[in-house]
Amino acid sequence: MNAKILETENLTVSFDGLKALNQLNFSMDAGELRVVIGPNGAGKTTFLDVITGKVQPTRGRVIFKGRNLRRFKEHQIARLGIGRKFQTPRVYLNLTCWENLEIASNRNKNTFSTLFHSPSSAEKKSIQVLLETIGLASKAYVKAAFLSHGEKQRLEIGMLVAQSPDLLLVDEPVAGLTDEETYNIGELLLALSHSHSILVIEHDMEFVRQIARKVTVLHEGSVLCEGTIEEVQKDPRVIEVYLGQQKE
Repeated sequence: MNAKILETENLTVSFDGLKALNQLNFSMDAGELRVVIGPNGAGKTTFLDVITGKVQPTRGRVIFKGRNLRRFKEHQIARLGIGRKFQTPRVYLNLTCWENLEIASNRNKNTFSTLFHSPSSAEKKSIQVLLETIGLASKAYVKAAFLSHGEKQRLEIGMLVAQSPDLLLVDEPVAGLTDEETYNIGELLLALSHSHSILVIEHDMEFVRQIARKVTVLHEGSVLCEGTIEEVQKDPRVIEVYLGQQKE
C-alpha cells in the first residue's frame, strides 16, 4: 500500500461566516493521479489555495508527506515539494520555450543566479527531454507569445515539472482548449503520472473520463462521494447536485 502524500483533516475555511470548505476530509496516495470535480462554488479552488498556503484554514489541518503545513508560508510549501498550475497560463511571453524551462529548472532562486546561471550539460539534456515530453521540442526557440493557448498550457506544466515537485496541483488545464489540445493535455498528464503524484481540478467530463482513475466529488465544501468516473456519474447524489445546478 502506498504512503499518503496528501491528507486533510476536518479542513474548514470560513469567509465572513460562509464556509467555502466544511470539515473536508481527503487523502491521496503517493504516485496517484486524482481528479476533483464539483459544481461551481463547491470549494475546489479554495481547496488548492489552502494546500499551497495562499489561504489559511479556519480549522483543521493539511498534511503533506506527514508534515502539518499550517506553519509554513507559500514559498516554503513550494520548496517542500508542492507545485501548482493555475487556470490561466503563467509563462514568460518574451522568452522562448527553452528559456522558460531553464528559468523554472534553476534550483538557486535568487535574482543573480537566475540572470547569469549557465546550465550544465546534464541540465541541458533534462530540458531537452522535458521539451520532448510536453511536445514542444520543435518550438524550443519560439517565444511563448507565439504559442497557441494549448501549447502555453503544456509549457507551464513543463515549467512545473522542471521544479521537481513531489505533488502537482493542476487547476482546470483544458478550459478554452480545442478537442485536440484537450486530448494532448490528457495524454501529457497520464505520462507524467508514472513519475509524479497529480491532483487535477476539472469541469470537462470528457477530459475527466480520459485521465481519471479515481474521482472525488466536492459539494458545499465537503466530499460528496469518491470512486471511479462510472461510479460517481451513477451516484444519485451527484446527479442531483449537477442537475440542480443546471436548473438554476
